[in-house]
Amino acid sequence: MQFERSAGILLHPTSLPGNYGIGDLGNEAYRLVDFLAEAGQKLWQVFPLGPTGYGDSPYQCFSAFAGNPLLISPDKLIEEKLLHQTEIKNLPDDSTRIDFGKVINFKKELLTTAYKNFKKDNRNFVKDFNSFTKEHSSWLEDYSLFMAAKDFHRGASWNQWDKSLVLREKSALIFFKEKLSDEINYQKFVQFLFFRQWKALRKYANEKGIKIIGDMPIFIAFDSADLWANKELFTVDEDGKLTFVAGVPPDYFSATGQLWGNPLYKWDEMEKDDFLWWRKRFKALWELVDIIRIDHFRGFEAYWKIPGDAKTAQTGKWVKAPGEKLFDTVKKYLGDLPILAEDLGVITPPVEALRDKFNFPGMKVLQFAFGEGMETKFLPHNFVPNCVVYTGTHDNDTTKAYFEKESEKKSGITEHAKNYINYFGNDLVPELIRTAYASVAVFVIIPMQDILNLGGEARMNFPSTLGGNWSWRFKWELIQKNLSRHLKDLTELYERPPKPRKTEDIVTEEE
Repeated sequence: MQFERSAGILLHPTSLPGNYGIGDLGNEAYRLVDFLAEAGQKLWQVFPLGPTGYGDSPYQCFSAFAGNPLLISPDKLIEEKLLHQTEIKNLPDDSTRIDFGKVINFKKELLTTAYKNFKKDNRNFVKDFNSFTKEHSSWLEDYSLFMAAKDFHRGASWNQWDKSLVLREKSALIFFKEKLSDEINYQKFVQFLFFRQWKALRKYANEKGIKIIGDMPIFIAFDSADLWANKELFTVDEDGKLTFVAGVPPDYFSATGQLWGNPLYKWDEMEKDDFLWWRKRFKALWELVDIIRIDHFRGFEAYWKIPGDAKTAQTGKWVKAPGEKLFDTVKKYLGDLPILAEDLGVITPPVEALRDKFNFPGMKVLQFAFGEGMETKFLPHNFVPNCVVYTGTHDNDTTKAYFEKESEKKSGITEHAKNYINYFGNDLVPELIRTAYASVAVFVIIPMQDILNLGGEARMNFPSTLGGNWSWRFKWELIQKNLSRHLKDLTELYERPPKPRKTEDIVTEEE
């Protein structure tokens, strides 16, 4: 698919301001869309939108299809008379960090109250609710039972449940569906709310000329409805023991590699029905977003296969994946593919060939470009137009903090960056943003932390660590009065999007 030259931001909805301890899909999200429109931005990239589990990472979700209940806006529930203002109690602290423990309990209490109100009087919603449950039944039935059973087993992973339910014996499924019927209906109701609120927000953004870019993690979480309900498609036995897991091999950064622990796909099984599970997944995500960014794209060409009982990633091996066949099949059933490829790390020629065959834009990160031993492919003069440039990613420090630390270390990275962009002042971030805008990259996407020029206190994630991640939030006070005008000027100066050409501007060969 050909994309139009555009600019946008990277910001998860959880990072929005608001009164309920976490960003949500309420009024502040609409205010952000208004800000983006004023600033000439055409893209809003979000992280995965699924229900997060242990560690609060949006890349480890209970479902590849469901939405995150924590994003449901209490204000929107009040507007629709599913909640009353007096029913909102025990508000979490409205700080710049999310306390997930408190927020989870607070939202569960609110959503339970909304569900009770729905059961008392659902006249305004019953038709839409029934349509929603019917339309999404292919994943919603398994997901709602999974979450209800998880609550019944006090949050335990599915492989620790009642043995008959682990094995999905028919009698057990019937028994638990009846026993947990109200809790199952509650889970369906919560998903109904999320999809209702998200689709309204996306419609508003689209009407303002803004497209949503959504993330698709390549692998699913072990503790997920997807694995429990489809064990035959993944490297796990009936009892829940992993036979092989995902990771990456040893490299410069880690002598033992990275042992991620996610189940791998049984690609041979998936091919038997033309990758039906994947087709459903792509279709479901395209109902929520306009463009999909695939995380760890290289895993579609080859993946690091590690024995399930391994202590490190050293004992793995590379195994070919049917990426070309998969994307051909998805295109056959679903049409042209609005996909971006996260192609960071050690990328081989076959991975590049797979990306380029389908014309998927790859990623360029300016933080990785400068200094001795860094990757020169991330220097703007080496860009191809069909790419997306970022100043940094959610797994890196903020750009301000990164270059400040490199200056302290006297690594030469900051000096190289200044020489490259011909700027020798003390505020490097705005000039790097300008450099990104000026590049030939079809998309430029800047993390909100860098747009606000924030330091390390605003970092989103420290990979391979638990606790304190994914919790940053911004406040509107951080946005200077002229910021939207400044961004708009950049989009106009560097033609994001391109200006329409007048007939008289086109030079013919005769001229």
